[in-house]
Amino acid sequence: MLTEGYVRLLVPRIVLTEFQKNRERIAERAQRSLSTHFNLVKDAIRKVDGDNKQKTRVLEYLSNVDQRIPLVGGVATGTLDRIEGVLKAAAPIETSDEVKLRAADRGIYRKAPCHHENKNAMADAVLIEIYFECVKKGNAGERFAFVTHNKHDFSDMANNQKIPHPDFADDFSRVKSLYFVTLADCLRRIDPALVQEAIFENSYEQEVRSLSEILEAMDRLTTQVWYNRHKNLEWAIGRGKHKVVSRDEWDASWQKRKAYGQTHTIDTVWERALTAGKRAEQQLGKGNYGPWNDFEWGMLNGKLSALRWALGDEWDMLDT
Repeated sequence: MLTEGYVRLLVPRIVLTEFQKNRERIAERAQRSLSTHFNLVKDAIRKVDGDNKQKTRVLEYLSNVDQRIPLVGGVATGTLDRIEGVLKAAAPIETSDEVKLRAADRGIYRKAPCHHENKNAMADAVLIEIYFECVKKGNAGERFAFVTHNKHDFSDMANNQKIPHPDFADDFSRVKSLYFVTLADCLRRIDPALVQEAIFENSYEQEVRSLSEILEAMDRLTTQVWYNRHKNLEWAIGRGKHKVVSRDEWDASWQKRKAYGQTHTIDTVWERALTAGKRAEQQLGKGNYGPWNDFEWGMLNGKLSALRWALGDEWDMLDT
């Protein structure tokens, strides 16, 4: 809607400042509260009576979900980044002296949003006065909307929370100046069809994979990469490009040439490698251990590198 010019945001400087000051705390709290909640649930399950096998399965499932919390926190951070980008795209509205005076009057005479006892609502008073100033200076044909989730300070909680507080209800109207307690209601008023389409497009949520799934995939990829290297070494040995030697020959030559390990392998080590290769074939199943073309080989290494990076390794860590 912003890109196509359906709407234009009016962003007071005070909103941008408060957002930047609190965003890290909000992101951290979202992740921490989820983790705390999961721990409480798991503790409760451990304490209740019941089938131990069933409890174990439930706890394993919850542990897998718990591992996804950092990813959920990352999604929250991404959402906050998008919001900040939208807010910063609008020119911030500075607080004029006239706005400050009118906001102070609201505080002195206990008018909404300063009508609650023992609460400093001066920032909220500044917001509503900035809005009214924008409406007053607006051009003919322009329509304005004040959108807030802060119903307790701005809405008529005694009668209808969807309408503004009586202290400033007369400053709103049905056409030029509208009041909303959800952004969705405001956007539906502008273009219902477009909002419905956007909701449909964004209703799909991709399921985050569990830690056990990631580890299983990493183990499989590690085996596939190792097996391919093993077969390349087998090919080199068969053509005399790499030699299998006894332990005595290895020890005698190692002191002379430190690079000996790049061209030679101890016979007992190679025997164990052959056994491991057969075991890898059984583990992977026919058709899942190559041979790979260059593209497929690159995909295997890329997948393994990406999964390891996601779990803390550096990029390109492909040791097997």
